Amino acid sequence: MADSKELSAAYRWQVVAMLWGIAFFNYADRQAIFSVFPLLQKSMGLTTLQLGLLGSAFAWVYGLGALFAGNIVDRIRRKTAILGGLYVWSAICVCTAAVNGFNGLFAMRALEGMGEAFYFPASMSLVSDYHGPATRSRAIGAHQTSVYVGTIAGGFFAGLIGQHYGWRWSFIVFGGLGILLGFALNRWLLEPQRGQSEQLQVTNKLPLGETLRVILQQPAALLLLGAFLCANFVAVVLLTWMPKFLFDRFHMSLAMSGLTATIYVQLASMVGAVCGGWLADKWRAKRRGGRMLVQMLGVFGGAPFVVLCGMTQSLGWLIAALTVWGFFKGLYDANIFASVFDVIRPEARGSAAGLMNTVGWLGGGGSAPIVIAWLAGSYGLGGAIAMASAVYLVAGLLLFAAARASEAEPPAVMA
Repeated sequence: MADSKELSAAYRWQVVAMLWGIAFFNYADRQAIFSVFPLLQKSMGLTTLQLGLLGSAFAWVYGLGALFAGNIVDRIRRKTAILGGLYVWSAICVCTAAVNGFNGLFAMRALEGMGEAFYFPASMSLVSDYHGPATRSRAIGAHQTSVYVGTIAGGFFAGLIGQHYGWRWSFIVFGGLGILLGFALNRWLLEPQRGQSEQLQVTNKLPLGETLRVILQQPAALLLLGAFLCANFVAVVLLTWMPKFLFDRFHMSLAMSGLTATIYVQLASMVGAVCGGWLADKWRAKRRGGRMLVQMLGVFGGAPFVVLCGMTQSLGWLIAALTVWGFFKGLYDANIFASVFDVIRPEARGSAAGLMNTVGWLGGGGSAPIVIAWLAGSYGLGGAIAMASAVYLVAGLLLFAAARASEAEPPAVMA
């Protein structure tokens, strides 16, 4: 249980800052491999399908483990889950540098997915106990900016390091720095009482079956799960294949293709996440489905720019499309967990976040690299990327239905 330090307004935001640093390495580590795809393809003779499988290996294990990780998070100290996960995935990242073939890379990507599965269920549950409904979207939106900065750093610096020193050093650098960060934050990150932001006393620890019933009995939660599957499919398509798309179509260097594929969309997403957090807290104060309507705006607004990303032959138009798509993506991303927490009780929020990641990464992220690799054989990589926009339209319809359903349901938490 937290001491009085945790109850100060300043410390609530300091928690967000500490978690920001951890999430930075969470995404930098997972993104690094995509920028060195050409090096891996050349040095190990990997096929395009094998590269796609490396992207899917992480998503499959991350998705399979997330639900169980979330239920564990609801039963243990979230600080333990957060820092323990950081140590594990960082060590696996370092060990990736020692492998010499596809099977070893596939195994390390899968293991890294297991290590990272604990982070978001634990961190989002912890943030929800420091920030109630009035500031929750802003806090999670601010935290979300770490995802974008980490993706940029992973994309650019992995390509830069790989270009000059070989792909192995990319993993050593990112993994080693993550371990050092964990040691630094061990003293300062404190565990809050569950339910404290809404002044609720939560003492029961639900078994997995009961937790799933709590979540799945909410129609809005089911619709949000479907929307996240679709939105994550599109996000993983661009994160996985855009560096290679730029390398092939515009003949960029590894470092520049990694940077261009990430910096415009991620910086714009940072702005979108901050705006989306602020707008969602405002709309949530007026109607219960307000956060979900902000997410709907994000996916509907982003869909045409995903098409433009894949079809344009102009680097300038591609950069413009990535930028605008990134802004709309931020509107959606800022409210992924805040929206579902509006309809889920505090004692099940870790499991709810885990289930979101299970569905989103297993169904969306796990299939996206392979589906696009398969479509690229017939329509080219650009055409396959453009087709992903249809999945965004499905996400928008599901989010509209979720907003309507949430306003028809009794509140899961009285705030």
